[in-house]
Amino acid sequence: MNDSSRTAGVHFYRPQDGHRLAHDPFKAIVAPRMIGWISSRDAEGRLNLAPYSFFGAFAGNPPVIGFSSEGYKDSVRNVEATGEFVWNMATLSLAEKMNATSATVPSDVDEFALAGLTPVAGQAVDVPHVAESPAALECKVMQVIRLTDIDGQQMSNWLVLGQVVGVHIRDEFLRDGLFDTFRAQPIMRAGYRADYAQTGPRFEMIRPK
Repeated sequence: MNDSSRTAGVHFYRPQDGHRLAHDPFKAIVAPRMIGWISSRDAEGRLNLAPYSFFGAFAGNPPVIGFSSEGYKDSVRNVEATGEFVWNMATLSLAEKMNATSATVPSDVDEFALAGLTPVAGQAVDVPHVAESPAALECKVMQVIRLTDIDGQQMSNWLVLGQVVGVHIRDEFLRDGLFDTFRAQPIMRAGYRADYAQTGPRFEMIRPK
């Protein structure tokens, strides 16, 4: 199939040929995405806290989450060394501090201290979580996978999958036994470099039987 067969009024492109737009739309299309705000500890015990744009949940029983790093960064190196990490919910009130932890700094810099955040010791892992975050998920590493493309070539991307072994929820975000996501106001990547979204009007749909 060639480009001449595309539907009228639809912009079609093959990624390997370029998008022919002002900016790559891929991250704006696959959006919004929860932020993988990952805390970890290196082999020497030094702390790291960093946000990742590619993050998601992959299973419910047992619960599994994952994040992907573009480049072999400190978080990947740390989780390979220790087998543990924690995901912290990034929220509207923590947006500036979360953004501060995205700075490119030497590996011996503690981003908790850099952003003025409070580390709290883990219960099931030896990695702290962000005290100010409404919720945090302690994880044991299941797999660290270097991705390969459809031609079998290694990419500069690493996928980390972790099984959730501990959950922290601040009491004020529990209502009648439910986590109040809308009160927590999580922020999500919603498009290009500086685009973020937050939870909007609530609506409910019941799955058909």
